Amino acid sequence: PTQCDNWVRTSNGGHFASPNYPNMYPPNQECIYILEAAPRQRIELTFDEPYYIEPSFECRFDHLEVRDGPFGFSPLINRYCGLKSPTLIRSTGRFMWIKFTSDEELEGKGFQAKYSFIPDPDFTYLGGILNPIPDCQFELSGADGIVRSSQVEQEGKTKPGQAVDCIWTIKATPNAKIYLRFLDYQMEHSNECKRNFVAVYDGSSSIENLKAKFCSTVANDVTLQTGTGVVRMWADEGSRLSRFRMLFTSFVDPPCSGNTYFCHSNMCINNSLVCNGIQNCAYPWDENHCREKKKNGLFEQITKTHGTIIGITSGIVLVLLIISILVQVKQPRKKVMACKTAFNKTGFQEVFDPPHYELFSLRDKEISADLADLSEELENYQKMRRPSAASRCIHDHHCGSQASNIKQSRTNLSSVELPFRNDFAQPQPMK
Repeated sequence: PTQCDNWVRTSNGGHFASPNYPNMYPPNQECIYILEAAPRQRIELTFDEPYYIEPSFECRFDHLEVRDGPFGFSPLINRYCGLKSPTLIRSTGRFMWIKFTSDEELEGKGFQAKYSFIPDPDFTYLGGILNPIPDCQFELSGADGIVRSSQVEQEGKTKPGQAVDCIWTIKATPNAKIYLRFLDYQMEHSNECKRNFVAVYDGSSSIENLKAKFCSTVANDVTLQTGTGVVRMWADEGSRLSRFRMLFTSFVDPPCSGNTYFCHSNMCINNSLVCNGIQNCAYPWDENHCREKKKNGLFEQITKTHGTIIGITSGIVLVLLIISILVQVKQPRKKVMACKTAFNKTGFQEVFDPPHYELFSLRDKEISADLADLSEELENYQKMRRPSAASRCIHDHHCGSQASNIKQSRTNLSSVELPFRNDFAQPQPMK
Protein backbone atom coordinates (compact mmCIF):
# COMPACT_ATOMS: atom_id res chain seq x y z
CA PRO A 1 0.00 0.00 0.00
CA THR A 2 1.05 3.59 -0.59
CA GLN A 3 2.69 5.19 2.46
CA CYS A 4 3.27 8.91 2.95
CA ASP A 5 5.90 10.81 4.93
CA ASN A 6 7.74 9.33 7.91
CA TRP A 7 6.87 5.96 9.42
CA VAL A 8 8.42 4.99 12.73
CA ARG A 9 8.10 1.48 14.16
CA THR A 10 9.30 0.10 17.49
CA SER A 11 8.57 -2.95 19.54
CA ASN A 12 6.19 -0.91 21.66
CA GLY A 13 4.63 1.09 18.82
CA GLY A 14 5.53 4.14 16.76
CA HIS A 15 4.07 7.13 14.99
CA PHE A 16 3.16 8.40 11.53
CA ALA A 17 1.92 11.73 10.15
CA SER A 18 0.39 13.38 7.13
CA PRO A 19 2.76 14.65 4.42
CA ASN A 20 4.76 17.82 5.39
CA TYR A 21 3.44 17.79 8.97
CA PRO A 22 3.27 20.21 10.79
CA ASN A 23 3.18 22.24 7.57
CA MET A 24 0.30 22.22 5.12
CA TYR A 25 -0.32 18.88 3.48
CA PRO A 26 -0.34 18.91 -0.36
CA PRO A 27 -3.52 18.41 -2.46
CA ASN A 28 -4.53 15.19 -4.15
CA GLN A 29 -2.92 12.88 -1.62
CA GLU A 30 -3.84 9.33 -0.64
CA CYS A 31 -1.79 7.71 2.11
CA ILE A 32 -2.48 4.29 3.61
CA TYR A 33 -1.10 3.01 6.91
CA ILE A 34 -1.53 -0.54 8.17
CA LEU A 35 -0.74 -1.23 11.82
CA GLU A 36 -0.02 -4.73 13.07
CA ALA A 37 0.40 -5.83 16.66
CA ALA A 38 1.82 -9.06 18.01
CA PRO A 39 -0.47 -11.97 18.83
CA ARG A 40 -2.57 -11.52 21.98
CA GLN A 41 -2.31 -7.75 21.61
CA ARG A 42 -4.47 -4.86 20.42
CA ILE A 43 -3.75 -1.38 19.07
CA GLU A 44 -4.43 2.03 20.63
CA LEU A 45 -4.26 5.16 18.46
CA THR A 46 -3.93 8.77 19.74
CA PHE A 47 -3.46 12.09 17.92
CA ASP A 48 -1.10 14.96 18.74
CA GLU A 49 -1.68 18.68 18.45
CA PRO A 50 -1.79 20.69 16.28
CA TYR A 51 -4.46 18.91 14.25
CA TYR A 52 -6.37 20.31 11.31
CA ILE A 53 -8.08 18.58 8.35
CA GLU A 54 -10.44 20.49 6.09
CA PRO A 55 -13.91 20.25 7.69
CA SER A 56 -16.87 19.10 5.56
CA PHE A 57 -20.27 17.48 5.97
CA GLU A 58 -19.74 13.80 6.81
CA CYS A 59 -16.04 14.38 5.98
CA ARG A 60 -16.68 13.92 2.25
CA PHE A 61 -13.61 15.89 1.18
CA ASP A 62 -10.32 15.76 3.12
CA HIS A 63 -10.58 13.10 5.80
CA LEU A 64 -8.89 10.40 7.84
CA GLU A 65 -10.49 6.94 7.67
CA VAL A 66 -9.84 4.26 10.31
CA ARG A 67 -10.92 0.61 9.97
CA ASP A 68 -10.80 -2.25 12.44
CA GLY A 69 -8.78 -4.80 10.52
CA PRO A 70 -6.02 -5.20 7.94
CA PHE A 71 -8.08 -4.42 4.81
CA GLY A 72 -9.83 -1.49 3.22
CA PHE A 73 -13.10 -3.38 3.55
CA SER A 74 -12.64 -4.14 7.23
CA PRO A 75 -15.31 -2.72 9.56
CA LEU A 76 -15.26 1.06 9.58
CA ILE A 77 -14.51 2.66 12.94
CA ASN A 78 -15.04 6.25 11.79
CA ARG A 79 -14.07 9.11 9.47
CA TYR A 80 -12.37 12.16 10.98
CA CYS A 81 -11.90 15.75 9.84
CA GLY A 82 -12.17 19.33 11.18
CA LEU A 83 -10.34 21.28 13.86
CA LYS A 84 -10.63 18.93 16.83
CA SER A 85 -8.44 15.85 17.07
CA PRO A 86 -10.16 12.47 17.51
CA THR A 87 -10.35 10.76 20.87
CA LEU A 88 -8.59 7.51 21.72
CA ILE A 89 -9.22 4.79 19.10
CA ARG A 90 -8.82 1.12 20.03
CA SER A 91 -8.95 -1.95 17.78
CA THR A 92 -10.70 -5.22 18.56
CA GLY A 93 -7.91 -7.29 17.01
CA ARG A 94 -4.25 -7.02 16.15
CA PHE A 95 -4.70 -4.96 12.93
CA MET A 96 -5.76 -1.41 12.07
CA TRP A 97 -6.15 0.10 8.60
CA ILE A 98 -5.85 3.90 8.18
CA LYS A 99 -6.12 6.09 5.06
CA PHE A 100 -5.60 9.84 4.68
CA THR A 101 -7.16 11.56 1.64
CA SER A 102 -6.95 15.17 0.42
CA ASP A 103 -8.73 16.75 -2.54
CA GLU A 104 -7.71 19.55 -4.91
CA GLU A 105 -8.17 22.55 -2.61
CA LEU A 106 -8.33 23.87 0.99
CA GLU A 107 -5.43 22.11 2.63
CA GLY A 108 -4.53 22.15 6.36
CA LYS A 109 -1.75 21.20 8.77
CA GLY A 110 -2.80 17.59 8.86
CA PHE A 111 -2.17 15.22 11.75
CA GLN A 112 0.38 13.18 13.66
CA ALA A 113 -0.72 9.93 15.31
CA LYS A 114 0.92 7.64 17.82
CA TYR A 115 0.10 3.98 18.17
CA SER A 116 0.87 1.57 20.96
CA PHE A 117 0.16 -2.05 21.76
CA ILE A 118 -1.83 -3.27 24.73
CA PRO A 119 -2.62 -6.80 25.93
CA ASP A 120 -5.74 -8.34 24.52
CA PRO A 121 -8.17 -8.64 27.42
CA ASP A 122 -9.49 -11.92 26.07
CA PHE A 123 -6.18 -13.58 27.01
CA THR A 124 -5.36 -11.93 30.35
CA TYR A 125 -6.61 -14.84 32.45
CA LEU A 126 -4.29 -17.66 33.39
CA GLY A 127 -4.09 -20.46 30.92
CA GLY A 128 -5.67 -18.48 28.10
CA ILE A 129 -5.44 -20.18 24.71
CA LEU A 130 -4.48 -18.13 21.69
CA ASN A 131 -7.10 -18.23 18.98
CA PRO A 132 -5.66 -18.94 15.55
CA ILE A 133 -5.03 -15.79 13.58
CA PRO A 134 -7.19 -15.81 10.45
CA ASP A 135 -4.83 -15.90 7.52
CA CYS A 136 -6.80 -16.44 4.34
CA GLN A 137 -4.79 -14.52 1.78
CA PHE A 138 -3.40 -15.59 -1.58
CA GLU A 139 -1.17 -13.89 -4.13
CA LEU A 140 -1.05 -14.46 -7.88
CA SER A 141 0.96 -12.84 -10.65
CA GLY A 142 2.04 -13.31 -14.25
CA ALA A 143 0.52 -13.17 -17.72
CA ASP A 144 -2.55 -15.15 -16.64
CA GLY A 145 -3.82 -17.41 -13.89
CA ILE A 146 -6.82 -18.89 -12.11
CA VAL A 147 -8.42 -17.46 -8.95
CA ARG A 148 -10.53 -20.17 -7.32
CA SER A 149 -12.42 -20.49 -4.08
CA SER A 150 -11.58 -24.19 -3.76
CA GLN A 151 -8.07 -23.13 -2.74
CA VAL A 152 -9.43 -22.16 0.68
CA GLU A 153 -10.41 -25.70 1.63
CA GLN A 154 -7.48 -27.36 -0.13
CA GLU A 155 -4.97 -25.34 1.91
CA GLY A 156 -6.98 -25.53 5.11
CA LYS A 157 -7.41 -21.80 5.56
CA THR A 158 -10.73 -22.20 7.35
CA LYS A 159 -12.29 -25.00 9.33
CA PRO A 160 -15.53 -26.72 8.30
CA GLY A 161 -18.55 -24.81 9.51
CA GLN A 162 -16.70 -21.49 9.82
CA ALA A 163 -17.39 -18.39 7.77
CA VAL A 164 -15.12 -17.64 4.80
CA ASP A 165 -13.51 -14.22 4.45
CA CYS A 166 -10.58 -14.53 2.05
CA ILE A 167 -8.82 -12.25 -0.41
CA TRP A 168 -6.70 -12.86 -3.51
CA THR A 169 -4.20 -10.17 -4.54
CA ILE A 170 -3.37 -10.21 -8.26
CA LYS A 171 -0.29 -8.57 -9.73
CA ALA A 172 -0.15 -8.00 -13.49
CA THR A 173 3.02 -7.96 -15.56
CA PRO A 174 4.91 -4.61 -15.65
CA ASN A 175 2.96 -1.73 -17.21
CA ALA A 176 -0.06 -3.97 -17.76
CA LYS A 177 -3.66 -3.99 -16.60
CA ILE A 178 -5.90 -6.86 -15.54
CA TYR A 179 -8.89 -8.46 -17.25
CA LEU A 180 -11.06 -10.80 -15.14
CA ARG A 181 -13.48 -13.37 -16.55
CA PHE A 182 -15.61 -15.74 -14.47
CA LEU A 183 -15.37 -19.39 -15.44
CA ASP A 184 -17.60 -20.66 -12.63
CA TYR A 185 -19.81 -18.77 -10.22
CA GLN A 186 -22.52 -19.81 -7.77
CA MET A 187 -23.86 -18.14 -4.65
CA GLU A 188 -25.70 -20.47 -2.31
CA HIS A 189 -27.99 -17.65 -1.16
CA SER A 190 -28.36 -15.49 -4.23
CA ASN A 191 -29.35 -11.85 -3.83
CA GLU A 192 -28.44 -11.98 -0.13
CA CYS A 193 -25.26 -9.94 -0.16
CA LYS A 194 -24.94 -9.96 3.62
CA ARG A 195 -24.56 -13.73 3.57
CA ASN A 196 -22.30 -14.30 0.56
CA PHE A 197 -20.68 -12.24 -2.21
CA VAL A 198 -17.59 -11.82 -4.39
CA ALA A 199 -16.10 -8.31 -4.51
CA VAL A 200 -13.46 -6.98 -6.94
CA TYR A 201 -11.25 -3.98 -6.10
CA ASP A 202 -9.14 -2.00 -8.56
CA GLY A 203 -5.75 -0.98 -7.12
CA SER A 204 -6.27 -1.74 -3.41
CA SER A 205 -8.86 -3.05 -0.98
CA SER A 206 -10.17 0.45 -0.17
CA ILE A 207 -13.90 0.92 -0.32
CA GLU A 208 -13.43 3.69 -2.88
CA ASN A 209 -11.65 1.21 -5.17
CA LEU A 210 -14.55 -1.24 -5.19
CA LYS A 211 -15.05 -2.07 -8.86
CA ALA A 212 -17.82 -4.65 -8.69
CA LYS A 213 -19.69 -6.75 -6.16
CA PHE A 214 -21.55 -9.92 -7.14
CA CYS A 215 -24.10 -11.72 -5.01
CA SER A 216 -26.85 -12.59 -7.51
CA THR A 217 -27.00 -15.44 -10.02
CA VAL A 218 -24.82 -13.79 -12.69
CA ALA A 219 -21.26 -12.41 -12.57
CA ASN A 220 -19.95 -10.28 -15.44
CA ASP A 221 -16.40 -9.78 -16.70
CA VAL A 222 -14.38 -6.98 -15.08
CA THR A 223 -11.61 -4.87 -16.61
CA LEU A 224 -9.32 -3.12 -14.15
CA GLN A 225 -7.46 0.10 -14.90
CA THR A 226 -4.46 -0.72 -12.73
CA GLY A 227 -1.98 -3.56 -12.45
CA THR A 228 -3.24 -4.62 -9.02
CA GLY A 229 -6.50 -6.37 -8.35
CA VAL A 230 -8.04 -7.59 -5.11
CA VAL A 231 -10.75 -10.26 -5.05
CA ARG A 232 -12.62 -10.89 -1.84
CA MET A 233 -15.04 -13.69 -1.06
CA TRP A 234 -17.36 -13.62 1.93
CA ALA A 235 -19.62 -16.51 2.90
CA ASP A 236 -21.19 -17.00 6.32
CA GLU A 237 -21.49 -20.31 8.14
CA GLY A 238 -24.60 -21.29 6.17
CA SER A 239 -23.18 -20.38 2.74
CA ARG A 240 -20.15 -22.63 2.51
CA LEU A 241 -21.37 -24.08 -0.80
CA SER A 242 -20.84 -20.74 -2.52
CA ARG A 243 -18.00 -20.94 -5.03
CA PHE A 244 -16.32 -19.16 -7.93
CA ARG A 245 -13.49 -19.64 -10.41
CA MET A 246 -12.02 -16.69 -12.26
CA LEU A 247 -9.43 -16.25 -15.02
CA PHE A 248 -7.17 -13.19 -14.88
CA THR A 249 -5.19 -11.98 -17.89
CA SER A 250 -2.56 -9.26 -18.03
CA PHE A 251 -2.96 -6.93 -21.03
CA VAL A 252 -1.72 -3.61 -22.37
CA ASP A 253 -3.48 -0.99 -24.44
CA PRO A 254 -2.93 -0.83 -28.23
CA PRO A 255 -0.84 -0.35 -30.30
CA CYS A 256 0.52 -3.83 -29.76
CA SER A 257 4.23 -4.50 -29.74
CA GLY A 258 6.03 -7.38 -31.41
CA ASN A 259 5.60 -9.86 -28.56
CA THR A 260 1.88 -9.21 -28.06
CA TYR A 261 -1.30 -10.24 -29.83
CA PHE A 262 -4.15 -7.85 -30.69
CA CYS A 263 -7.47 -9.11 -29.31
CA HIS A 264 -9.70 -6.78 -31.42
CA SER A 265 -11.14 -5.45 -28.16
CA ASN A 266 -8.60 -2.78 -27.19
CA MET A 267 -6.43 -5.45 -25.59
CA CYS A 268 -2.95 -6.72 -26.35
CA ILE A 269 -2.04 -9.98 -24.63
CA ASN A 270 1.22 -11.90 -24.56
CA ASN A 271 1.88 -14.14 -27.55
CA SER A 272 2.33 -17.12 -25.24
CA LEU A 273 -1.41 -17.01 -24.49
CA VAL A 274 -2.44 -17.52 -28.13
CA CYS A 275 -3.65 -21.05 -28.96
CA ASN A 276 -3.19 -22.26 -25.39
CA GLY A 277 -6.69 -23.71 -25.15
CA ILE A 278 -7.97 -20.88 -22.91
CA GLN A 279 -9.88 -17.80 -24.04
CA ASN A 280 -7.79 -14.91 -22.69
CA CYS A 281 -9.31 -12.20 -24.89
CA ALA A 282 -12.73 -10.72 -24.21
CA TYR A 283 -13.81 -12.43 -27.46
CA PRO A 284 -12.24 -15.74 -28.55
CA TRP A 285 -9.98 -14.22 -31.20
CA ASP A 286 -6.90 -15.86 -29.69
CA GLU A 287 -8.39 -19.36 -30.08
CA ASN A 288 -10.51 -19.12 -33.25
CA HIS A 289 -7.85 -20.27 -35.71
CA CYS A 290 -6.21 -22.89 -33.53
CA ARG A 291 -8.82 -25.62 -33.36
CA GLU A 292 -6.93 -27.90 -35.74
CA LYS A 293 -3.94 -27.76 -33.42
CA LYS A 294 -5.86 -28.78 -30.36
CA LYS A 295 -6.20 -32.37 -29.27
CA ASN A 296 -9.68 -33.70 -29.08
CA GLY A 297 -11.08 -33.98 -25.61
CA LEU A 298 -12.18 -37.19 -23.98
CA PHE A 299 -15.81 -36.74 -25.09
CA GLU A 300 -14.80 -36.20 -28.73
CA GLN A 301 -12.50 -39.23 -28.68
CA ILE A 302 -15.15 -41.47 -27.15
CA THR A 303 -17.78 -40.22 -29.61
CA LYS A 304 -15.48 -40.71 -32.59
CA THR A 305 -14.45 -44.25 -31.49
CA HIS A 306 -18.03 -45.36 -30.84
CA GLY A 307 -19.16 -43.88 -34.14
CA THR A 308 -16.45 -45.80 -36.01
CA ILE A 309 -17.32 -49.08 -34.28
CA ILE A 310 -21.04 -48.63 -34.95
CA GLY A 311 -20.39 -47.78 -38.61
CA ILE A 312 -18.14 -50.82 -39.20
CA THR A 313 -20.55 -53.17 -37.44
CA SER A 314 -23.52 -51.86 -39.42
CA GLY A 315 -21.59 -52.28 -42.68
CA ILE A 316 -20.67 -55.90 -41.89
CA VAL A 317 -24.26 -56.76 -40.96
CA LEU A 318 -25.54 -55.17 -44.18
CA VAL A 319 -23.05 -57.09 -46.35
CA LEU A 320 -23.94 -60.40 -44.68
CA LEU A 321 -27.63 -59.70 -45.19
CA ILE A 322 -27.14 -59.02 -48.90
CA ILE A 323 -25.05 -62.19 -49.33
CA SER A 324 -27.72 -64.25 -47.56
CA ILE A 325 -30.45 -62.88 -49.83
CA LEU A 326 -28.42 -63.57 -52.98
CA VAL A 327 -27.70 -67.16 -51.89
CA GLN A 328 -31.37 -67.80 -51.21
CA VAL A 329 -32.41 -66.38 -54.59
CA LYS A 330 -29.78 -68.22 -56.70
CA GLN A 331 -29.96 -71.61 -54.93
CA PRO A 332 -31.31 -74.24 -57.46
CA ARG A 333 -34.30 -76.37 -56.58
CA LYS A 334 -34.34 -79.71 -58.48
CA LYS A 335 -37.38 -81.97 -58.79
CA VAL A 336 -37.67 -85.58 -59.84
CA MET A 337 -40.04 -86.23 -62.75
CA ALA A 338 -41.68 -89.65 -62.94
CA CYS A 339 -44.43 -91.12 -65.06
CA LYS A 340 -47.07 -93.10 -63.34
CA THR A 341 -49.66 -94.87 -65.44
CA ALA A 342 -53.19 -95.17 -64.29
CA PHE A 343 -55.25 -97.95 -65.88
CA ASN A 344 -57.78 -100.57 -64.88
CA LYS A 345 -56.15 -103.99 -64.51
CA THR A 346 -59.44 -105.89 -64.70
CA GLY A 347 -60.77 -104.42 -67.88
CA PHE A 348 -58.46 -104.48 -70.89
CA GLN A 349 -59.67 -102.37 -73.71
CA GLU A 350 -58.25 -101.85 -77.18
CA VAL A 351 -57.74 -98.16 -76.69
CA PHE A 352 -56.31 -97.26 -73.33
CA ASP A 353 -56.51 -93.91 -71.72
CA PRO A 354 -53.21 -92.07 -71.83
CA PRO A 355 -51.11 -92.57 -68.73
CA HIS A 356 -51.47 -90.11 -65.83
CA TYR A 357 -48.29 -88.25 -65.03
CA GLU A 358 -47.69 -86.98 -61.53
CA LEU A 359 -44.86 -84.89 -60.10
CA PHE A 360 -43.87 -86.02 -56.68
CA SER A 361 -40.99 -86.07 -54.33
CA LEU A 362 -39.51 -89.42 -53.44
CA ARG A 363 -39.37 -90.32 -49.81
CA ASP A 364 -36.55 -92.36 -48.36
CA LYS A 365 -38.71 -95.10 -46.94
CA GLU A 366 -41.05 -95.50 -50.00
CA ILE A 367 -38.45 -95.56 -52.82
CA SER A 368 -38.03 -99.35 -53.04
CA ALA A 369 -41.74 -100.14 -52.99
CA ASP A 370 -42.60 -97.50 -55.57
CA LEU A 371 -39.88 -98.71 -57.95
CA ALA A 372 -41.10 -102.33 -57.69
CA ASP A 373 -44.70 -101.40 -58.38
CA LEU A 374 -43.68 -99.21 -61.25
CA SER A 375 -41.60 -101.99 -62.86
CA GLU A 376 -44.42 -104.53 -62.58
CA GLU A 377 -46.97 -102.18 -64.02
CA LEU A 378 -44.70 -101.28 -66.90
CA GLU A 379 -44.11 -104.95 -67.77
CA ASN A 380 -47.81 -105.68 -67.81
CA TYR A 381 -48.44 -102.61 -69.82
CA GLN A 382 -45.71 -103.58 -72.30
CA LYS A 383 -47.21 -107.06 -72.89
CA MET A 384 -50.64 -105.61 -73.55
CA ARG A 385 -49.43 -102.80 -75.79
CA ARG A 386 -46.84 -104.77 -77.86
CA PRO A 387 -49.24 -105.95 -80.69
CA SER A 388 -50.56 -102.53 -81.24
CA ALA A 389 -48.48 -99.92 -83.08
CA ALA A 390 -50.61 -97.13 -81.82
CA SER A 391 -49.94 -97.84 -78.14
CA ARG A 392 -46.96 -95.60 -77.85
CA CYS A 393 -46.74 -92.97 -75.10
CA ILE A 394 -48.49 -89.93 -76.31
CA HIS A 395 -46.57 -87.55 -74.06
CA ASP A 396 -43.19 -89.25 -74.32
CA HIS A 397 -41.32 -85.95 -73.97
CA HIS A 398 -42.49 -85.86 -70.34
CA CYS A 399 -40.79 -89.20 -69.75
CA GLY A 400 -37.51 -88.11 -71.30
CA SER A 401 -37.48 -90.72 -74.20
CA GLN A 402 -37.54 -90.39 -78.01
CA ALA A 403 -39.81 -92.20 -80.49
CA SER A 404 -36.96 -94.22 -81.94
CA ASN A 405 -36.02 -96.00 -78.70
CA ILE A 406 -39.39 -96.24 -76.94
CA LYS A 407 -39.39 -99.97 -77.04
CA GLN A 408 -35.81 -100.22 -75.76
CA SER A 409 -36.49 -97.78 -72.95
CA ARG A 410 -39.60 -99.69 -71.86
CA THR A 411 -37.82 -103.01 -71.83
CA ASN A 412 -34.94 -101.68 -69.78
CA LEU A 413 -36.88 -99.37 -67.50
CA SER A 414 -37.15 -102.02 -64.82
CA SER A 415 -33.37 -102.24 -64.55
CA VAL A 416 -32.68 -98.51 -64.62
CA GLU A 417 -31.69 -96.84 -61.35
CA LEU A 418 -33.55 -93.62 -61.19
CA PRO A 419 -31.64 -90.73 -59.54
CA PHE A 420 -33.62 -89.05 -56.88
CA ARG A 421 -33.25 -86.27 -54.42
CA ASN A 422 -34.82 -86.12 -51.03
CA ASP A 423 -36.55 -82.85 -51.61
CA PHE A 424 -39.26 -81.77 -49.20
CA ALA A 425 -40.28 -78.69 -51.16
CA GLN A 426 -43.86 -78.37 -52.38
CA PRO A 427 -44.11 -79.65 -56.02
CA GLN A 428 -45.21 -77.27 -58.69
CA PRO A 429 -48.33 -78.08 -60.74
CA MET A 430 -47.88 -79.56 -64.23
CA LYS A 431 -49.20 -77.71 -67.24
